[in-house]
Amino acid sequence: MRKILILSAALLALSACSKGGGDAPQGESQGGPPPMPKPLTVASRPNATGGEKLYLEKCAMCHGPNGMGTGLIARRSDVPLLEKRDDITPDFVIQAARMGIGNMPAIPRGEVSDAQLKEIADYLAAGPHETPQ
Repeated sequence: MRKILILSAALLALSACSKGGGDAPQGESQGGPPPMPKPLTVASRPNATGGEKLYLEKCAMCHGPNGMGTGLIARRSDVPLLEKRDDITPDFVIQAARMGIGNMPAIPRGEVSDAQLKEIADYLAAGPHETPQ
């Protein structure tokens, strides 16, 4: 009889754990990494125009919250998101894009025209920007 009671108590405890019982409120995960930020896309900012829209189309895949470029910049800067920075000049953006910098490859005119790059550079240099998600 004692073995049955112990086994029943163990099964109840196991059941409570598998149903989210324990210290954390239901719906909160216990441990593990935080969720990934949502990617920046034109669809996530449908009102974006000009340099902002071009940045989302041409740059955000690497320089948005999930991008490898942001992770690499974070090693050298307290503000790794380009849209949040206040120390970028248009000339720096153009030079970095055309010549490449660090692990970032040079971006050819066939991918981003001079006019598009100027719009992106002007947009970033006007930062920091509020970046709605």
